[in-house]
Amino acid sequence: MSCLGFLTEQQRAALAASSTTDAAGVPLSTFASPPPSDGKTARVRALAGSADPRIRESAALSYRAPDDVLVELAGDADPAVRRCVARNEHTPSAVLRRLVDDPDPFVRGWVAAHPSLPPDLLDRLAADPDAAVRAVVTWARGWA
Repeated sequence: MSCLGFLTEQQRAALAASSTTDAAGVPLSTFASPPPSDGKTARVRALAGSADPRIRESAALSYRAPDDVLVELAGDADPAVRRCVARNEHTPSAVLRRLVDDPDPFVRGWVAAHPSLPPDLLDRLAADPDAAVRAVVTWARGWA
């Protein structure tokens, strides 16, 4: 049972007044996280400069990672770090465009699975020499 069933009519009205609606007209909350503070951004930058690739992976996965950090990490020598950049849903298209030709097929597979991948890059990956990457493209096109 939904917790909405326990709300009073007054609480439901307050929720509806503070919300937008989805396609079915159901109210959605509009509460959002605050923008990243300078301190949080500085911590992500510090993580990105670590000698430990596992820590750089953490920076690459951060939704608070600034674009310039993602650009830097997209050129990391460790393919696991580049995979994490490709996995980050906030990675900009320009960085994905760079990673589409990565020598590591797992990086290219994560690029193919990216929810914001431009269609022209998905088309390029459809002809990838690696069968697993092509399979991810097929899967990704199923979501469109």
